[in-house]
Formats: sequence, C-alpha cells, structure tokens
Amino acid sequence: MSKIIRTVTPDQLTAPTPCAEFDVRALLNHLLFWGPSLIGAGRKESVPPPAAAESDVDLVTAEWAAALETQLDELATIWRDPAAWEGVTHMGGPTELPSAMIGGMVVGELIVHGWDLSRALGTPVSWDDDLLADVYAETAATAEQGRGMGIYGPEVPVSPDAPLIDRILGVTGRDPGWQPPAR
Repeated sequence: MSKIIRTVTPDQLTAPTPCAEFDVRALLNHLLFWGPSLIGAGRKESVPPPAAAESDVDLVTAEWAAALETQLDELATIWRDPAAWEGVTHMGGPTELPSAMIGGMVVGELIVHGWDLSRALGTPVSWDDDLLADVYAETAATAEQGRGMGIYGPEVPVSPDAPLIDRILGVTGRDPGWQPPAR
C-alpha cells in the first residue's frame, strides 16, 4: 500500500473508489483513523480512535502520506511478531477480542483497501498467492458477521475458480470488475 499512496496527487483525492461510501480522501482518512487502534491491538493496548466517528475528523492533512506510511510500517512490524497473534487484545475499547481475528482483519483491510485505492487511481497492485489464500479463508469465514456489522456489503457472485483477489473482493461485497467512471 505504501507504493500506492506515494502516487496519490491532490486532484485524485476526490476520485471515487469501489468502496461506495468513500472517495480517495475518505478512504485515506479511514486508514489514518483506524491505524493507531490496529497498531495498539498488535501491542495488546487499547488505543481509542482520534474521534467518535471518522466523519468528525479530517486526517488527510499536508503530511497525510508520511503519517500513513509510518502507520503501515508500524502495522507490519507489530503484526509480524507471532506474539501479536496470540491471546486476546482490544481494538480501541474495553471488549476483548481474539488477537488472531484482529490480525486477520488487519491484513484483510490492507489488501482490500489497497485494491480499492489501486482501482481508483489506476495503479497496478499484486500480492503473494499464499497471503491471498489465508485472507480469503479468513474473510469467507467471517463474512456473514462482517455483513451483520455493516462492514461488508452483499456478496458479489464470483466464479469459484476466479483469482483469489477477486474471490476476496466478492465476499466483501465488491465487484472485482469495478472501473472508475470516466472523468
């Protein structure tokens, strides 16, 4: 994702993304908003988000790209440690959650939102098949729960032999064939 965010130009911040409720700016704000909580979860610390709701704060300031790259580096470092995946943790609140579930969510978030940004900006992106297989298994297993929480949209039918990224996207409610509207 770091490679993708380095390509964002100011005129692209209003571009639509496959995530219907987010343009590029709102998607970047979403990543910046939740990043500290996801980092805290890997450290087994409860770090509340910076505001009550994402819409209450605009984190896409002049230094947003550097801030997001720093968060991505911290996320990768923390969740690379096997201890981050053990036991329980918190995600910004008092509720204990399985660390492995949160770790899987972190990886899935970065892949799906990386794809969202890639499509919105026309920047190619790819991931390791083993990583995508793990993300697909985790996403498919928690998809109904995610839909119930409003995190995922209705499943988009995708062929069972489609590329793994397409199957992940379909499970999360995204159309793998999404293209930005002509500008």
